[in-house]
Amino acid sequence: MERKVLLVDDEPGILRVLGISLADRGFQVFTASSGEEALDVFRSRKPEIVLTDIKMPGIDGIQLLQRIKEEDPETEVIMITGHGDMELAIQSLKYEASDFITKPIHDEALDIALKRAGERIGFRNQLREYTLNLEKLVEEKTRKLIEAERLAVTGQTVAGLAHAIKNITSGLTGGMYVLEKGVELDNKTYLSQGWQMIKGNVRKIKAMALDLLNYAKEREPQWQVCDPNLPAEEVVDLMRSQAAERGVSLKTDLASDLPKTLLDPEGIHKVLLNLVTNAIDACTDLSCTNKRGEVTVRTSRRQDSAVQYHVIDNGCGMDEETRSKVFQRFFSTKGSQGTGLGLMIAKKIVDEHGGVIDLVSEKDKGTAVAVTLPQRDRASP
Repeated sequence: MERKVLLVDDEPGILRVLGISLADRGFQVFTASSGEEALDVFRSRKPEIVLTDIKMPGIDGIQLLQRIKEEDPETEVIMITGHGDMELAIQSLKYEASDFITKPIHDEALDIALKRAGERIGFRNQLREYTLNLEKLVEEKTRKLIEAERLAVTGQTVAGLAHAIKNITSGLTGGMYVLEKGVELDNKTYLSQGWQMIKGNVRKIKAMALDLLNYAKEREPQWQVCDPNLPAEEVVDLMRSQAAERGVSLKTDLASDLPKTLLDPEGIHKVLLNLVTNAIDACTDLSCTNKRGEVTVRTSRRQDSAVQYHVIDNGCGMDEETRSKVFQRFFSTKGSQGTGLGLMIAKKIVDEHGGVIDLVSEKDKGTAVAVTLPQRDRASP
């Protein structure tokens, strides 16, 4: 493809002779006899190279160079100067002229200047193409990486869900076996035990299905200005009798000076209910503790937060490996008794609030979970 060249000079003879010379070199040549005309041609023809005389009436070569570079910095501008205009030629280089040649114009000097300009254009085109290809490559690799990550997450989710379902079906199978033995032996104790096992596992299936739906669906927090102690009080009142039945002391330590806060009380209720249930379970796990269980629900406020909720227990605690997995999909510290969905949902709700959930735990000493919610503008949740 022919490169476009704009030749600018106020001398008709130079325009004619140099125009023919450039055309013989394979360029598509446009000419202008003034800076004003040159700007019009430049804007309409978009030449890649401009050769312009430095000294012209009206808009001179330096001014034309500056205007062209403002409109298209990648245009190669070669200055044509007389022997007495070397200072102007050097000045043009400061304004990013590609090169300059002197009158009378020699073919060798013209060829060198045009070659340099062509090499610069070619280099920029190669760089642009390389950058474009690189962007496409990065985009493609990123897309493939995201797809791979999605597949990996899907695989982990399916594996975790399959494990949870397997635990429940094992419980159902055991319950059916005991129930069948009760029917076979006409043993009411076996009948009752088997039926209770089946009912318990059916409840697990229902709870897991609801948890999965809650985790999967997009949920907008129902913002309300309320007492941040209220969700904590409700959860403790709800769980107090269950904790007592299992020999666990459930206490509160609620800050009395908390201002009303913008939050989703139903969502925070779910978070605290899950954390308190886990804490009670940790205190009653006979495999790792034989002391009287204690669970404390505490509220406080940091200077940079709206409210902090703390659920502290003296139960089994966790080792480092377990601590690193507690918020993973379907990971449970309860073995076959848990699905691992509870903490996933709790973290999701805290994330929806823009908050942070932290966990500190030590094996055989207990666990402390802190939920920190940020301050929110009441006018715009």
